[in-house]
Amino acid sequence: MMSSNLESLISHLRKRVLEAAPDLLPLFNIYAGEARFGESVILPDLKQLSSGSKILEIGAGILLLSCHLQREGYAVTAVEPFGIGFSHFDRLREIVLNYASKKGFAPSLHTIPAENLEFTSTFDYAFSINVMEHVKDVALVMKRVLAAIRPAGRYRFVCPNYLFPYEPHFNMPTLFSKSLTERLLGRYIRSSQSVVDPVGTWKSLNWISVSQVRRICGKDLKVDPIFNRAAFYRFIDRTLHDDDFQRRRGPMIISALKIMNKLGLTRLLTKIPVVCQPAMDCLIVRL
Repeated sequence: MMSSNLESLISHLRKRVLEAAPDLLPLFNIYAGEARFGESVILPDLKQLSSGSKILEIGAGILLLSCHLQREGYAVTAVEPFGIGFSHFDRLREIVLNYASKKGFAPSLHTIPAENLEFTSTFDYAFSINVMEHVKDVALVMKRVLAAIRPAGRYRFVCPNYLFPYEPHFNMPTLFSKSLTERLLGRYIRSSQSVVDPVGTWKSLNWISVSQVRRICGKDLKVDPIFNRAAFYRFIDRTLHDDDFQRRRGPMIISALKIMNKLGLTRLLTKIPVVCQPAMDCLIVRL
C-alpha cells in the first residue's frame, strides 16, 4: 500500500524538478517508483519501530526514501558514495536535499562507500533496496552493516539473485557468469538504452547470489539469514502494475506474466525455492 505522505513528497519534488531540471523528470519518475517499492518492502519492519528510531539506509540514491522516513519521525542516516555535482544523479539528489533541508527533514548524509562504515551498535534498523548488487565487497558490507545495528536490530536488503539467468538492469538473459555474458553479449550491453550509463552500470555489478549470502552469513557472520519467498511474486506484481517499471521490462516477459496472472499461476511462484528466484529479499538479525 502506497503512503499518502510519500506521494505528497513525490508530488512536491516533481514540481521542483520541473522547474529546475525538466530534462531529468523521466529519471525522477523512475526513482520515485523505486522509493514507492522500497517503502512497500520495509513497511512491515517500520511498524515494529518506535518514533525516533535510528535507521540506516545503504545506497540512498537521490535520498527520496530517506527524506520521507526522516519526515515521518525517524532519525535517518543515508549512505551514498557519489559526490554532489558529479552527474544527472547528483543534480536530482541536490534538488531533493535542498528541498528537504529547507523543510527541516533532511537526513544525515554520508558520501562514503558502504565498505567504509565505522558505526558500532548505533542503529535500530538498516535496509538497502537494489543496492547490494553494486557494492565492491558483499561480505565486508554485510559485516559493517551488521556491526552498525544494535543487538536484535534488523538489516533488510532486496537485490537480484544472479543464480537466476536474468539481469534486470539490462533486461537480458545471462550465461552462467558475468565474464561469459559480457564476452557474448558485450555489444548489446554497451549499447543498451535500459540504463543511463551502461558501461559503468555493468562494471559495478558483482553477481551476488543467494548461496553467496548464505555462505557469508554462516561462515563470517555466524547468523541465519531469512529469505522471503514472496520476493518473486512482488517482482511480478510490480511488473504488472508499475507503469515505469513495466516500460523497462521486455514485452515478452510482460505478456507471459499477464497470461500467468490471468490463469492464477503467479501465486504458485512463491513455492519456488529462493535460490531459484530472480530476486532475493533477505533479513538478517544481529545476535
